[in-house]
Amino acid sequence: MTAPVLDLTAGSVLVLDGAAWTVEQLEPWYGTVVLTGRDGQRLRVSVRFLISHPDCRLASRSAAAAADRGRQPKTVRDLSPHQRELAYLRLAHLLEAGTGFRSGDPSRPGPGEPKPEYDPARTTLTQRRHAKVAELRALDADQARLLGLDRVGYRTLIRWDVACRRSGVMGCADDRWLRPGGGHPSLAEEVREAIFAVRQDTLHRSRISMRARAVLIGQFVREKYGTEVAIPCPETLRLVWREWFGPGGARQRYARSVAPAGSGQHVIVTRPGQVVALDTTILPVKVRESVFGEPVSVHLTLALDACTHSLVAFRLTMVSDSSVDVAMLLRDMMMPLPLRGDWGEELEWPYPGIPAAVVAQFAGYKVAGLPFFAPETITTDHGSVYKIL
Repeated sequence: MTAPVLDLTAGSVLVLDGAAWTVEQLEPWYGTVVLTGRDGQRLRVSVRFLISHPDCRLASRSAAAAADRGRQPKTVRDLSPHQRELAYLRLAHLLEAGTGFRSGDPSRPGPGEPKPEYDPARTTLTQRRHAKVAELRALDADQARLLGLDRVGYRTLIRWDVACRRSGVMGCADDRWLRPGGGHPSLAEEVREAIFAVRQDTLHRSRISMRARAVLIGQFVREKYGTEVAIPCPETLRLVWREWFGPGGARQRYARSVAPAGSGQHVIVTRPGQVVALDTTILPVKVRESVFGEPVSVHLTLALDACTHSLVAFRLTMVSDSSVDVAMLLRDMMMPLPLRGDWGEELEWPYPGIPAAVVAQFAGYKVAGLPFFAPETITTDHGSVYKIL
């Protein structure tokens, strides 16, 4: 059995003879550690003393953070050869921004190092980081994307720097390069069914906490399958719920309309008429009701097709729009446009498989070449005029 590893980084909590001590500073050059008690008492001890002490252990909270939830620590061997090259390239850029040298060692400078914008004797760390961001943004877009440097900003350099102090070169590796986790083996098929059932049921309720959802999941399993099925702890259910359905910060009406229940995915618009957005705004120009009328403001109510980004219908109202105007907008959207007499037959809308006479008889007039359709989904804001929908 492997002995537990003590985390001596600043901020870690150690339990020594039953008392909690916080690591204030680690002095590896002296082999000592400065500890601070809850009463403010400071204690300087050696690393050897802590390792050999029979009643010295890492506090439970710090141990959970250091264990990374029991998962295997990430190493360079988890990366492919190409990903490994990208990680070392990122590390070289990070070291140049931090020290002025791509190797990170001033005693082994490369050709032309340090560059004027990275010279530690004349620039600060902040200036060097901003210079590195400007250098990476000046790269060709395709080249930067292939090298994984197309989205590097000032905060990214800081995040890499902090991560490299803890994990070495793996601090510059993208977590998406690593293999996915092993899932949740404790999640039985009965519990999975209960999660989706509770998800479907709570969509039509007010927002509830994850603790309440865990209780509903347990009730579903107990009522349908009895007490033989093991139910995971609420923390596991919270993690599974977040992975499948997202953080759940949206309002309930948006959570119901964003995607099919239980999918956890956003709607991907692939065809015209799948999603039509309605909105009303005040037109930025004034119009005259007649030639000699006073200029007045008008409201523009429009319907936008999310797939083609085209206006399928619009209406102008002299006063604030009402539910009747929205209803007429939907009618304009679903009814074909009449063919004017001076437009010519070439502008008549062709209907493959449907005789033009049938369409004209249905509409009551010849139909012009304007697409029309019955929308599948209509999205609006919380305006009172859209309550008819």
